[in-house]
Amino acid sequence: MREIDDLKVIKGIGPGIEAKLNKAGIFSFRQISELTEESIERVSSVIEFFPGRIARDRWVEQASKLYLDKIRK
Repeated sequence: MREIDDLKVIKGIGPGIEAKLNKAGIFSFRQISELTEESIERVSSVIEFFPGRIARDRWVEQASKLYLDKIRK
């Protein structure tokens, strides 16, 4: 079963970017929390038009916290 989170909870991700992430196979906080520099470059090319946004908005840190909060429940 695929883990699906509301990625729009992460600052900097709106409905359009969430749809692009989903199309790229990214559906969960866990997946975003595990992004590496290399995968961030790939994801940046998928979301287009927003160079540096993932680092600037600290998606990995936000997703890590959200994922930890979720599994602690």
